[in-house]
Amino acid sequence: MTKSISRRKFIGVAAGATGAAAIGPWTPGALAHGKHRGRGGDRLLPKDRIAVQLFTLRNRIGALGFEQVFSELAEIGYKWVEFAGYGAPDTNVPNPNPPPATIPDLERLRTFLRRYRLRGIGSHIGVTQFRDNLEQVLDDAETLGLRYIGTASEPDQLFPTAERQTVDAYRRAAEAYNGFGAAARARGMRFYHHNHSSEFAVVDGTRLYDVLMEETDPRLVFFQLDIFWAYVGATGAPAVPTPTGMKSWFPNFDPIELVWEQPERFPLFHAKDGVRTEVGTPTAFGWQFVDPGDGNVPLWALFNGLETDEYYYIVERDNHNFPPPAPPAGDARNAAQLLTAERGFDYLAGLRERHGDDD
Repeated sequence: MTKSISRRKFIGVAAGATGAAAIGPWTPGALAHGKHRGRGGDRLLPKDRIAVQLFTLRNRIGALGFEQVFSELAEIGYKWVEFAGYGAPDTNVPNPNPPPATIPDLERLRTFLRRYRLRGIGSHIGVTQFRDNLEQVLDDAETLGLRYIGTASEPDQLFPTAERQTVDAYRRAAEAYNGFGAAARARGMRFYHHNHSSEFAVVDGTRLYDVLMEETDPRLVFFQLDIFWAYVGATGAPAVPTPTGMKSWFPNFDPIELVWEQPERFPLFHAKDGVRTEVGTPTAFGWQFVDPGDGNVPLWALFNGLETDEYYYIVERDNHNFPPPAPPAGDARNAAQLLTAERGFDYLAGLRERHGDDD
């Protein structure tokens, strides 16, 4: 997959970014909901490239099972899902071996996918599972017909706590990732890494995420940019404690430029949104989750610089920020999760491309 940013798209995005700067950084909805100029009106993202991360719907799946949720997602218009576990009431089968447990019935899960004309684009697996049970991880992915298989773990979770958040740990993790990627490629799949914010910490002047990108083989290791978490790592969150001391975040880091410089390495995106808050209200990193399109994360600006039919755009929301003392259980939370999936699809499907002037 190769990509060059057309001059038309670059001008359009630059104009949008300039307008946003005039109102202030990441004003809620400034980029996504602005008026489209020139010959605007083209749909920016293909509907058949929009997916949902099933972690978004974890409580609903846990209560109702995959089949019910798959039927609802298909009705919304989804064609793709990304897994974050394979177990639910309608797919778990008893495991007779002690200790008492359940194991997922992947053939039954695959039947549900086919029944509702859905496909699995990828799956998040703990990075230590790649290390300890690589063939089983790949067998499961192959059974489900996944195109990608990846991890949302920090890379240095491969090592003891005292060794984490170091450049050396990320270099060793990159070597392991190359091995995982080679094994996935041999099965006709691609291995990918999904980021949180900690990968963007700077240690001794080096951004850890850069180490991972530079030390992995671009033919074997790909990246799923969680756009929300990338902006958390880029927007001056305070230093955080790590096993080796306090680490700060990289200043003046632009996630959009990161993608545009190597677009072929980012086939998957988590289209996740949030709003800036004071640090500690409600979270330590100064952001709050909202549905895609309701926040400050410039999703449109990033996507408008890509050849959008070459990527997948995955709706996700980590939680729903219910008021204290605790999130409601049962129907209220489950309904909110389905609404996020619906609103996320509608928002991404409704994005329009902004055209610049052509020569």
